[in-house]
Amino acid sequence: MDGIGSLEVRWIQGFTNKSIEFVDNKTVCYTCGSHICFLNLETKKQSVLQSPGRGIGALTANGNNRTFAFSEEKLSPSIFVYIFPELQLKNELKGTAQLDYASLTLSDGGPYLGSCSSLPDHTITVWNWENAEPICTQPQAGQNVTSLVFNPLNWLQLCALGTTSLTVWNIEKSASFHVLKPSVIELPATDGSFVERLVPTSHTVRDKLPYSGLEMPPSAISGLKGDKAESILTKLCTKARLTPTAICWTATSELYVGCAEGFLLLVDPESLSVSVLFNPTTVDAIPELRQSNFQGLTLNKNGLIAVGKESVVHCLQIKATQIDITQTWQLAGPVTTVMYSPDYETLLLSSNTGQIYMLNPTRSDKIVKVLDVLSGNFVAAAFSHIDKNICVSVRDSGELQLWSLDGICVGSLSLQAEVTSLACCPIAKYSAVGTASGNVLFIDLNRQQQPRLVHQVRLYHTPVDHLLFDQDGHYLLTGASDSHIYVLDAKPSKMFSIIGYTVVPGPILSLSTQCIRDCEQVKVLALCTGHKGKNHDGSLLTVLSLPTRDLTDCVDLHGCLSTHILNVSRYEVHHPLTSCVLGVSEVFAYCHKKKTLQRFQLPQDIDGLSSQQVVHLKPEQEVRGHPLGPASPVLSPHQLWLASVGRDGLLRIQETASMERYIELQCHSCRLGGVRSISFSADSQTLLTAGFKDGSLVCCDLRIEAVDSGKVNEATDYNQPVDHFFKNIFNAENRVLIAFPEWGQGSPAGTEKPEESEVSGEVETVDVTEQDESYNSLLSAPPSHPTWLESRREAVIKEENEQYSETKKNLRKTIKELRDTIQEMMRENENLPDIERLEQQEFNLDVEEQRRLEDMVQQEVTRVRNKVEWEILAKCYLRDVLRREFWDSMKVKGKAIKAFHSEHEVKNYPLKERTEKEVEDLRRVQNMRTFEMAACTQSSLKKSSNTTSAKKEEQGEEGHEADTAAVTGSFSAQLGYSNPCIYDQFRLQTTEQRIAQTILLQDVIYRIKTAFNRDFEAVHRQKVQEVNRVRDRNRHIRKILLELDMNEDLWEPSLTVSEQPEKLLTVDDSEIKAEKYLTPEQKKEEERKKLEEQKRSAAKGDNVRDRALDDMMDGVLEVKKEDILKMEIPPPEFVLTKLDIHWSEEEKKVYKEYEKKTNDLSEEKEKYKKSMETEMKKLQASTRDATERFDETLTKLFEKKVKCEMAIYQEELKITYLVYTVLIEDEIRCRELELKLKLEKALAYKDEIGEEVKRHEEEVELFHETYDSIVAEDKVLDKEFRKEFFDVPSHMVDQLYKLFKRRPRVQKMRTQTDDNSNPFKEQRLCGSLAPDALGKILKAMEELDAPENIPEGLNPSIWERFCLVRRTKVESEKKVKVKALTLAEMHAFLQKRRDEENAAQQEIKNLSDALERLHKDKNRFLMDIMVQVLLKQGQVEVSTTDLTADYTDSVLHHRSVVEDLNRTIRTLGEQKIASMVECKDFRKGIIQLQWEYRMMGMQIKDLNNKARDIQMLRLSEEQQDYLNKTDRDSRVSKQVSILEKTIAFQEKTHLQNVQHRIKKIEQLNRQATMKAEKNAVVEEQLPNMQVTVAERRHIYEAIASEENQAAKTEERYREVVQRKNLEDFAREQAEELAFLWAEVERLRMKNFPSLDQLKHN
Repeated sequence: MDGIGSLEVRWIQGFTNKSIEFVDNKTVCYTCGSHICFLNLETKKQSVLQSPGRGIGALTANGNNRTFAFSEEKLSPSIFVYIFPELQLKNELKGTAQLDYASLTLSDGGPYLGSCSSLPDHTITVWNWENAEPICTQPQAGQNVTSLVFNPLNWLQLCALGTTSLTVWNIEKSASFHVLKPSVIELPATDGSFVERLVPTSHTVRDKLPYSGLEMPPSAISGLKGDKAESILTKLCTKARLTPTAICWTATSELYVGCAEGFLLLVDPESLSVSVLFNPTTVDAIPELRQSNFQGLTLNKNGLIAVGKESVVHCLQIKATQIDITQTWQLAGPVTTVMYSPDYETLLLSSNTGQIYMLNPTRSDKIVKVLDVLSGNFVAAAFSHIDKNICVSVRDSGELQLWSLDGICVGSLSLQAEVTSLACCPIAKYSAVGTASGNVLFIDLNRQQQPRLVHQVRLYHTPVDHLLFDQDGHYLLTGASDSHIYVLDAKPSKMFSIIGYTVVPGPILSLSTQCIRDCEQVKVLALCTGHKGKNHDGSLLTVLSLPTRDLTDCVDLHGCLSTHILNVSRYEVHHPLTSCVLGVSEVFAYCHKKKTLQRFQLPQDIDGLSSQQVVHLKPEQEVRGHPLGPASPVLSPHQLWLASVGRDGLLRIQETASMERYIELQCHSCRLGGVRSISFSADSQTLLTAGFKDGSLVCCDLRIEAVDSGKVNEATDYNQPVDHFFKNIFNAENRVLIAFPEWGQGSPAGTEKPEESEVSGEVETVDVTEQDESYNSLLSAPPSHPTWLESRREAVIKEENEQYSETKKNLRKTIKELRDTIQEMMRENENLPDIERLEQQEFNLDVEEQRRLEDMVQQEVTRVRNKVEWEILAKCYLRDVLRREFWDSMKVKGKAIKAFHSEHEVKNYPLKERTEKEVEDLRRVQNMRTFEMAACTQSSLKKSSNTTSAKKEEQGEEGHEADTAAVTGSFSAQLGYSNPCIYDQFRLQTTEQRIAQTILLQDVIYRIKTAFNRDFEAVHRQKVQEVNRVRDRNRHIRKILLELDMNEDLWEPSLTVSEQPEKLLTVDDSEIKAEKYLTPEQKKEEERKKLEEQKRSAAKGDNVRDRALDDMMDGVLEVKKEDILKMEIPPPEFVLTKLDIHWSEEEKKVYKEYEKKTNDLSEEKEKYKKSMETEMKKLQASTRDATERFDETLTKLFEKKVKCEMAIYQEELKITYLVYTVLIEDEIRCRELELKLKLEKALAYKDEIGEEVKRHEEEVELFHETYDSIVAEDKVLDKEFRKEFFDVPSHMVDQLYKLFKRRPRVQKMRTQTDDNSNPFKEQRLCGSLAPDALGKILKAMEELDAPENIPEGLNPSIWERFCLVRRTKVESEKKVKVKALTLAEMHAFLQKRRDEENAAQQEIKNLSDALERLHKDKNRFLMDIMVQVLLKQGQVEVSTTDLTADYTDSVLHHRSVVEDLNRTIRTLGEQKIASMVECKDFRKGIIQLQWEYRMMGMQIKDLNNKARDIQMLRLSEEQQDYLNKTDRDSRVSKQVSILEKTIAFQEKTHLQNVQHRIKKIEQLNRQATMKAEKNAVVEEQLPNMQVTVAERRHIYEAIASEENQAAKTEERYREVVQRKNLEDFAREQAEELAFLWAEVERLRMKNFPSLDQLKHN
């Protein structure tokens, strides 16, 4: 078909929100698979552009210039730049990208495009897309870059947004030369704080090195070198920073940055300053923005539009650092992208779920949904055979959608399930959908806007992989990985009943059908993997023949179709296939192994073969297939065309008759999995493909040229009878389908509740039969959602139960009787003797079930045993590893010795065997030191031979003093464990010496530990001996206690686990709590031993002699001394039979002898008992003394251990100092290499920038010369103007010269007509005027050149010549301006390079200085050796503030110096004390005189005060008379007589008053009697008067309330006036009283003069 037809894309649907951009004011573009879709927001019309390359990568567009650009997806991809709406390719840009482009962007300020490539080069390139040339490139600059954005006001600024970083790239230009310079923005930390950069530590030369050594930067400490060292250390040593997610340029060339943590930042690219506009962690943060993460930002004239993870769009007004929400729009779902159209009239919002919204804020606040195609990958798509204008698709999320032939989504239905397959019925308007849970859903499509689920059935527990109808719509066939093919009736009138199933060998890879109307058969082809095949390809083909008649009688009870009806044929191919399709007696298949399409011819004469015989097929034809498989072939409805799709994304159409020729179309991206499914329309003219992972659905038209128009006619001829055939069936079946109710979610089909088993609880004995029935019913119970096959089997079992219920009832009755009999026998058996009792398993009648249960138990036991054995094996392995590493490898095991009478414990030093390397290093160092010491001795001998004997003695004394004053720094030499090869601490200068010293010190530590371990072992053996001795003594003491018949607890020591650590490696039987498991062999051995013991006991028998000896003599023939305590003398017989009064003389003598013997025996017993007690005490005392002596030995060992520990710690401290010094030296070396590397790079950069500066200086000089020549030419034009018009009158020339200088104002005119809705338009105008400014000026000059501007009297030919001259002048001026701007630009560029050169020079100087300082510090560090000195507590005179003293500023002196200084201090102190005593005595006299002086002064002051008080004392007249008169006795007598007269007069007056009062009392008593009588009369009248008063009061209150109120007001007024009058009167009285008091005081002062005045008078 090559050259005969073609494939054209009709429409494409799908939206991934990968990139969406405006290409003009009303149109947006976005990627969809391998195509770019253009959507008109007003008309909703869509157009498609197919990628000229392979796939679509990054996409960008510029609506101002109506251009868009995209990259392809392949190795070494290209960038294509197109013009909209012509969709014309302007240029193809071929860069250095190797794999892909991460981001593209177009500039508003000119034909510039920015690109950023992905791995491995990460190159940022700025292109001039008009001439397809890169103007500047920066490799390894765009790591993790997700977006590039040009500054709308200045195309020389490009912002790169990364996943964790933000960089502004400045394009610096000089004429045609451009270069990219980065400015990295330091973002704040995640808590909003600003993080300081990690600055390397600078080295300064100090007088004294710090105690801890030189301070090195982290790079030197870590040992990292190179460019990545600083970046790695910066990441490790600094806080986590904010994650930028969205950027937006402002009208002032600043950046708004939104972060994933909810921060909003403002960045100044010039100063690189960052300010936090919004911090969600603060208390005063706006609540509406707290949960927003600012996924999208865009700028408008009213503020900033921001969208986040919530379904809200905010318009923010930002003033300084204050944010206010001015407007909010609510959306149906969250959006991730927001942008304005080029004219800033339309706001576009898009989401990841496939929705695009539009908003025009200037017109209305209503948000319009422009596109809603959802998101997600398509699983399958198919054309509806009934309605040819509709196609159906399903996504993996379960969303079913209906599309028109124009690509418009007319309806959708969410199935709420994961979908795996789809098929459309040819006889009714519905589709079948297979799910991952094994269900088949039937969707009614009659109402296109609202499809509905009308039926569902569950067939599998696995996903439904294959679902298809036969061509005539008789059957619906399903296939899955469980090898079952189900046949369903496709007619709605049959209720989509399941006819039956059949099983094929192996999982099903492909399923296809072919309807043969002549034979009334439907052939089914299944490609299976076979039993040994893989899951991805198979070589076994199975062909089934289904008759179109009713198959109800051809199914068994379980639903399986009989094989004689199916007429099964099996075929096998040589190479495995991935998919196949069945044609008319032929099979088309794809072999992924050979990457070929193959055609097989099915044999016709196979009637004699059985269904199990396999026929081998060979391909009749084989052609090259898809380059990237696997692929899937599909036949057209008229069987003339074969379509195939694969993972390469190609769609190929071939003729079935001739497969060599084909046409193809790149429908989907091969990077995203290619094509997943393909479907033909009923007329075979349209194809529908669904991508695997690109989320796109492509509809293609097959265009056949005029030469092959017969093929189209054949398709049309085939389609017409088919339509006529299906018309009547459709009318009948679709009517039934419409009547179907919508499927309810809560009514699963075919589920029945199992009958509840009866449980008998009458007796305690377990009813085995009923338990087994219940158990089996539980095992056979179907799952919660059974498949159709499980429900069918359950129904068959239920039917059989109902059919044979009577028989089963009789059997249950018989079994119950038998069970009762057996239970009775078991109860009788329990009462029988052991010898007659039967085992319980002998009553079991179901031996096979018992064996099955035993086998099952045995399997479980075996499993558990194997698991336990594996666990034990793992623990044994771990034990062996631990023992090998920490026990066997130890030369000296760790032990401890505990004291007998205290908790004191001493441990030894566990030691490993020295390795060969350690021994070899020690030998090497000792040999080296031996040679060095020998050489030093030889040189000292030579020097000593040249000196006199006196000098020898002097040197000997000095050497002795030096030896005694040598500081070793540890006690190891005093302990006798020092190594003679150890260096002097003051001579360790090289790294080799320090390393050798470390090895020697480790040997000293090893010697100390080994020597202590020897002493430890001796003490340990001593304790073992003591413990054994104590046990022997205790054994003897126990015998004594037994003889003495005493109970006493004995102290018996033992060795603990820490003293015998080998006990930890052995396990006693007493430590195991569980019962010991014995194998059958061990059980037999135990039984054998028991039998032998029983035989031995029986053979021993009953020995009479031994028994008599035990009874009479305690088993011995002689009585030992130890048995004296057991001896008893028996009393005579008559003592027991007679009373003492009846004894005879002989009997009395016998009794006396008995008493004597008894007394003697008692004395012997007492003596023996005392001797035993004395011996026991001696044994206990010896035990106590021996253990106490051992404790003293252990104490001495502990003291030695303390000294050894001190020596070891001192040596380890030396080793630590030495290792630290070596590390510091290594860090210095790393730092030196780092500085040298930086210096080399700085020098190289300096040379490079110097050459660049020279080159640009030359270019500037050359350009300056060109500029001067152009300026000169421009001036010549001005000067030559009058010469040019020499033939014109002078006054006319002057007028023309004025017109010659006149220029149009183009920019001002344009600015006045601009619209203010664009926040960037006015500013952008200035920047974009330069490229076409000359054309605009010349266009404006046409108005000045118009004929109406010709001066009067001027010839038109002269005017034309004048216009030409003026245009030449204008062009020359414009050229001068352009050159001047370029020259200024070049000068600025050159100045920046010079600044960079100076900065590089300064950096070189800094590095050189740092290297020089490092060398000085290194030399001082190597010379300033750290030594360890041991000092006693009294010899340290440094103040200790913390736990350790600070010796930084300390000085080490000889002891004699300190003693001499102390002696001098003591002498001076005594002198000072004597002079202080003398000064004290003299001072004491001075102080006493001063005290007496002050005392006398105070006495004088006191006397003066008393004299003044006496002088100022005031006297009355009486006191004055008393002081003035001298006859005081007559004056007193006169006063006495006056007082006596006064007393007599007062007594007389008192008597008169008493008489008067008595008379008045009598009169009052009489009046009281009269008043009492009157009161009695009034009291009688009082009740009536009270009633009258109450009535009058009520009347008065009711009538005169207003008068009362007025009276109260008048009364209140009088009170106020009276109060005011009283206050005025009181004030007057007070004033008068104050006046009178003043007068009284004046008179008193006049009448009572002071003593001083009297004295003067």
